[in-house]
Amino acid sequence: MASIIRDYDQLASQILDKLGGESNIENVTRCATRLRVVTKHRPENVKESISSLTGVITVVDKGGQLQIVIGTNVDKVYDAFVKLVNLDTLPTGGSEQSILNRIIASMSAVFAPFVYILAAAGLIQGGLILVKWVFPYLEQTDTFKIFNFISWAPFVFLPVFIAITASKFFRTNTFIAVACCVALVSPDWAAMAALIKAGGSVTFFGIPLSQTVYTSSVLPPLFLVWILSYLERFLNRCLNDVVKPVLCPMLCLLILVPAALVIIGPLTSGTAFFVASSYNWLAETMPWLAGTLVGGLWQVLVIFGVHWGFAPVFLANFEHFGRDSFQAYITFAVIGQIASVLAFFFFTKNKELKKVSFSAFLTGIFGITEPIIYGINLRFKKPFLYGCCAGIVGGFIASFFTPYYFAYAGLVGPLTIVNGYNINFPTSIIGIAIGSIVSFIIPFILMLFFGTGEKKDALMLAKEEEDKQQELADDKKKIIYLNAPIIGEIKPLSEVPDEVFANKLMGEGIAIEPKDNHVYAPCSGKILTLFNESKHAIGIISDDGVEILIHVGLDTVKITNPPAFEYHVKLEQSVNQGDLLMTFDMDRIRQANCPLITPIIIINSLDYNLIQATDKTDAKLGDRLLTIYQ
Repeated sequence: MASIIRDYDQLASQILDKLGGESNIENVTRCATRLRVVTKHRPENVKESISSLTGVITVVDKGGQLQIVIGTNVDKVYDAFVKLVNLDTLPTGGSEQSILNRIIASMSAVFAPFVYILAAAGLIQGGLILVKWVFPYLEQTDTFKIFNFISWAPFVFLPVFIAITASKFFRTNTFIAVACCVALVSPDWAAMAALIKAGGSVTFFGIPLSQTVYTSSVLPPLFLVWILSYLERFLNRCLNDVVKPVLCPMLCLLILVPAALVIIGPLTSGTAFFVASSYNWLAETMPWLAGTLVGGLWQVLVIFGVHWGFAPVFLANFEHFGRDSFQAYITFAVIGQIASVLAFFFFTKNKELKKVSFSAFLTGIFGITEPIIYGINLRFKKPFLYGCCAGIVGGFIASFFTPYYFAYAGLVGPLTIVNGYNINFPTSIIGIAIGSIVSFIIPFILMLFFGTGEKKDALMLAKEEEDKQQELADDKKKIIYLNAPIIGEIKPLSEVPDEVFANKLMGEGIAIEPKDNHVYAPCSGKILTLFNESKHAIGIISDDGVEILIHVGLDTVKITNPPAFEYHVKLEQSVNQGDLLMTFDMDRIRQANCPLITPIIIINSLDYNLIQATDKTDAKLGDRLLTIYQ
């Protein structure tokens, strides 16, 4: 937990200095507990240096943002921070990073919003492969063909998805970006490219165009939108306000689309193809080396977030060759980590860690390994190393069977193994199956002989906890009770899909999955914190001095138009236990794709000896939720 701070101006100045100064800031926002900053480049050891500041709980690097977790005082730090940087005049030019590094750094922010769409489409493709395998005659039916084009549609129009997310990241007009990228995937251009490929000629003011097709491409639309961000700002400065709304998009289209066809597209597509071809050369000449490198190092790349930069390699392989071995080898890296966290679940004696590990295992089945890595494997180190070793061995063995994926997998994992089946490459699915089995078994063997990585024996930890509770029972100064503020299903913080809450970095507490849209006072006290813009959370200080944060849903700070929350109290208003504090629109929160699970956090947890959660699974009004021992 962070130390108590009083000088918010000083903390804001220290954070800005650690981030590299005003010239390195692209955007800054805040939510209920975090200062969210987008930078042009990341100074060395920035997470560690900011985390060490008094008043900062931790720093999370997620979605292209540095999320600086401060707590309920974040509003004061944010107000001080924006005084130091003018949001309207933040410079957006020249970064010290190379273009390639900037692309890799921005890939997470660009891909993260729609990666699950690609994953869903990939699973449909995998299902169709399975259907063809079992019922080959169905491939010729109209129904199969309809499902097939549905599964490929997100990839065909991938530049449009990139236009939307990249325009937000680069702070440029989304509609202009979409208009430019739609032109790249126009059927008319596809026909012209086919004519060029057949030996014909298409020129632009005498300049011959290449046969490059931009469906399923990544780098061309990404570069186009990046350049658009500069061009649009230049035109907005130069054009008269009367004609700007029409002339700006017109000039952007007239300049950027031809530029993409003549220069940007061929160069960036050629770069992606060159990188893919270089990898393919390694995979074909020394497949054992490609398998061991990808199988062993892929999850290390995931830790640092640079794995997004390989998306052009996968897609270039599928576009040009209809298959890709890179994703096949990723399968063993993912399964190795999944097996490692499952082995941890069976070997650990800690009940809380069992819950965390099994929950992470379930997400891993769908190819999502971040909860596995950050929740258990990297935390205890040995499980992560076991998973990497399993990926190495699995990739090495499978490499002798020439494994490929024949359908793109948005999130590689056990469910996408079927993507390795193709009647023309019969050994592919065999190699992937054998490699997957080996990758799954190895972590269990390693953990059996070398342990889970937990520093203390689980029985010892249980005995220490029992002794601590007995000591508190014998000599406790005061007991404070907090009642349930929401009707719903009670869950431990470890099940909250947010590492800050799940790892109790904000403090001890509990969570509720709401079944009702009313929030009531869990105790008598005074309203300590309100969030007037989003109204998604509320802070209370009890008459006994307990500071409580009720955070309705996750990432709900973004729901402002239309709003989903309404306060029924005012700042510093005194309330009694059971008073109505706020209401919220459950359907609106679901429409925004935000989890409804609501953490109830004791912000000043360090002031108390023990905070015990109820063992009930359902919360009703008046039920005791937390017991706090001073």
